[in-house]
Amino acid sequence: MPEESKLIFQEQKKQSILEWLLTQPKSVFHYPVELTVCVLSLALSIYHLFVAYSGSVEAHSFRSTHLAFIMVLCFLLKPLGGRKWTDPKDWRFGVDLFLILLTIVIQVYTIWDIEKFILRQGDLNDWDYWFGTILMFLLLEATRRSVGWAMVIIAGFFLLHTAFSDWFLGPLHGPPSSWFTILDYQFMAENGIFGIPLMVMATYIFLFILFGAILVRSGAGRFFINVAVALTGGRVGGPAKAAVLSSCLMATVSGSAVANVVTTGTFTIPLMKKIGYRPAFAGAVEACASSGGQIMPPVMGAAAFIIAEFLNVPYLTVALASLFPALMYFFTIYVMVHFEARKTGMATLAKEDLPDLKSELKRGGHLFLAVLLIIVLMIMGYTPMFAAFWAIIGTILLSFLRKETRMSPVELLSAFEEGAREAVSVSVACACAGIVIGCVFVSGLGLKLTTILVALGGNQLWLVLTLTAIVSMILGMGLTTTAVYITLAALVIPAIVDMGVNPMAANLFAFYFGLVSAITPPVALASFAAAGIAGANPMTTGYISMRLGISKYILPFVFVYNPGMLFVGDWLSIIVSITSGFGGLYALTIFSEGWLVERAGWPTRLLAAAAAPLLFHPAIITDILGWVFLAAVVVIHVLKVRKTRGTVMA
Repeated sequence: MPEESKLIFQEQKKQSILEWLLTQPKSVFHYPVELTVCVLSLALSIYHLFVAYSGSVEAHSFRSTHLAFIMVLCFLLKPLGGRKWTDPKDWRFGVDLFLILLTIVIQVYTIWDIEKFILRQGDLNDWDYWFGTILMFLLLEATRRSVGWAMVIIAGFFLLHTAFSDWFLGPLHGPPSSWFTILDYQFMAENGIFGIPLMVMATYIFLFILFGAILVRSGAGRFFINVAVALTGGRVGGPAKAAVLSSCLMATVSGSAVANVVTTGTFTIPLMKKIGYRPAFAGAVEACASSGGQIMPPVMGAAAFIIAEFLNVPYLTVALASLFPALMYFFTIYVMVHFEARKTGMATLAKEDLPDLKSELKRGGHLFLAVLLIIVLMIMGYTPMFAAFWAIIGTILLSFLRKETRMSPVELLSAFEEGAREAVSVSVACACAGIVIGCVFVSGLGLKLTTILVALGGNQLWLVLTLTAIVSMILGMGLTTTAVYITLAALVIPAIVDMGVNPMAANLFAFYFGLVSAITPPVALASFAAAGIAGANPMTTGYISMRLGISKYILPFVFVYNPGMLFVGDWLSIIVSITSGFGGLYALTIFSEGWLVERAGWPTRLLAAAAAPLLFHPAIITDILGWVFLAAVVVIHVLKVRKTRGTVMA
């Protein structure tokens, strides 16, 4: 491989705080804030590994300890005013230290005598009252710093509504709840702040974030990318197809759209531009492929674990239900990339510019065994916590099989540190979302909003789904996917289920539309991150991302009416639903891109557009008609192309 190509495929590792400290000329004690963040991050990761190995401790102690660690890290990593701790000290410096001290004091108070604390539920003393109130405001401030004002405003609205329901008009009017009642539910019990969202984050998601950080540190990122480029780089539009495939592989261990963009896009976007893709299109391909990480098993976005808890089913059931919709999503992007390459007549990468597949598999193939270990353990019925713990241990041990993947003690500790820091914003969002759920329960607002939504939809399922999709996308512009899903799970999903929709389909519907904001302007974080790497206009990249990711907007409606693709129903309906789903998306892609073997005319495109909804519909007769239409599209187009080429040759 030429030297230039070698540079393209080199691993680009970020320097952790620990590594930065060790490279400084002065003692680490000259950097107290950085040292504190490093120590706390390592302690949090080790604490979670210990709990995963030894078994869960008392629920309230475990969740509150996790949240205390996270909030202290949040105040350290995101100081007031967006300044740095090295800036000249002013009053804000003292405020941050005071907030950190309050967080520690409240946690010590909570766990000092945890049995008596729990027994005081329903009978708060003065200390409980004031510490609970302070914790509520500390959490809202941490949320403002790490997630943004939108989440704070939403949580604040629900708190105000619960406390002053009698001040609201119309359907929001109701009996108010005392602050005593609110604090008893939010602070004293394993509900509200310490409810399901934070429980899932502390128990499962943190370990999977840590697993991903260790896997990337061991070189799995480079392995996935190089394997993808080796498999597809020599094909038409190869680098773009490599972006889709490598992002799909990275998606198996990372549930973050932006993290996937930064990890794989650094390599794939320059390659796409090199062979002729427009910068905005190259960024859009990477954004769409990377945003699939949140729907791609086995390690999906944080909300997937919460779905399992809300439905009271094993996480593996959620992952299995999500498998084929995720594959359909990546399939659609792959086909669109292929059509774009054909339309623009792009060249392929030279063979000498490609990594050698055998060498890459030899170098890093063993790392994928850790991912397989997760799948096997969960199939065997073990908990996600157990599976994630042994996957982490397995990754560390497997990394020593090859010199190229072997981690030094500093690199391993750096992975622990990075994993903890990456969990801060997700944990804070989960805790704040717990406030919303607690308020909805105490005030009874969920039932009212469900009634309102059904009334607006006129008991028409398609209209209720459309309204839910719009609300989800709007919420997704200001909230994390997890926060959007939890909000909808409390307010809207019950109404959809009451209308006869399968519970798994209803929950995944809200989940999907909560995450499309990553590629939907005006707030399209994955698209904007990819645009930055590609040097393209962010909004243009966002609009192209919407076109490439069209299946993510359509699939939720399809599996609500056709839940067979979620493995619901008998095997015949499941197989028919899945195959027809792929066929429908292929027809939709032909219509959207206007290409098949060559440019497709409008009659062909319209026939393909007619085939798509027929294939999406669950009835057998419509599936047969859809396949007939799609076959007609292909046959007519191929005959036309042959005739045209024959005329040209003559």
